[in-house]
Amino acid sequence: MSRSRLSAYLDLIRWSRPAGWLLLLWPTLAALWIASDGFPGWHLLAVFIGGTILMRSAGCCVNDVADREFDRHVKRTAQRPVTSGEISVKQALVFGALLALAAFALVLTTNPPTILLSFPALAIAIVYPYTKRFVSMPQAVLGVAFGFGIPMAFSAAQGGHEWSLAAVRAAVPWHAWALLAGNLFWVLAYDTEYAMVDRDDDLKIGIQTSAITLGRFDVAGVMAFYAAYLLSWLYLGLKLGLGPLYAAGILAGVLQAGWHFSLIYDRSREGCFKAFRLNHWVGFAVFAGVVLSFLHLLPR
Repeated sequence: MSRSRLSAYLDLIRWSRPAGWLLLLWPTLAALWIASDGFPGWHLLAVFIGGTILMRSAGCCVNDVADREFDRHVKRTAQRPVTSGEISVKQALVFGALLALAAFALVLTTNPPTILLSFPALAIAIVYPYTKRFVSMPQAVLGVAFGFGIPMAFSAAQGGHEWSLAAVRAAVPWHAWALLAGNLFWVLAYDTEYAMVDRDDDLKIGIQTSAITLGRFDVAGVMAFYAAYLLSWLYLGLKLGLGPLYAAGILAGVLQAGWHFSLIYDRSREGCFKAFRLNHWVGFAVFAGVVLSFLHLLPR
């Protein structure tokens, strides 16, 4: 493969922009630590880091195929490899399928409940790019897709060896689904910031986003989403026995959300895009709080 060809495929999966997979990684790892009552072991850590990167990359392939006609009308996305014709639709789909298969191979090293959960996770990831055509806030669907690593982390850490829905229910407690629901609000916050960047173009080409749906309440909506995410995770974490260090991680997330308010207040493209790009630090702060809390709880 020539260097230029390799570069096209790396651009397709946004290899130079790791912020995308970090947004998926931090809540997944936080859930993995909670489910494991601390360090989950190198095997599960490798599975979920590798699986997150691979599935986010596969999602980019599907997204760019689905949006190729829209992307050509948006300055920021017009030169994406599929839209520009540098990579064909078939090539992108084959590459995405190979990445998804590699991720599935990692899941196969876990347990039956986690393997069963991987199928709805894949289905939601495939469906999401097409929801922009008929769902007023497709970011909500993205939130489910981006948060599905949370119940999978619990099932991998706590699941047994039975192939049944009952085994899945037993492996994934209620608070795992509650963490997913709370995380959904974080996705709504940062992806609305992202949608605010392209709002003018999206209005012209007729796709739906949360930034368009919220209209002049977009900034207020983003801040409400941040509040719902951080407060729900604070409540759940404290209820699960995480202590002051975890609360400190949440506070660090709150301070960052306040900074993001100053970035998006005037709705400038530059400010909104900067807020979106830096959102992974919010997730990292919460994850760090989880890890530090468990370290503090270790017997001395």
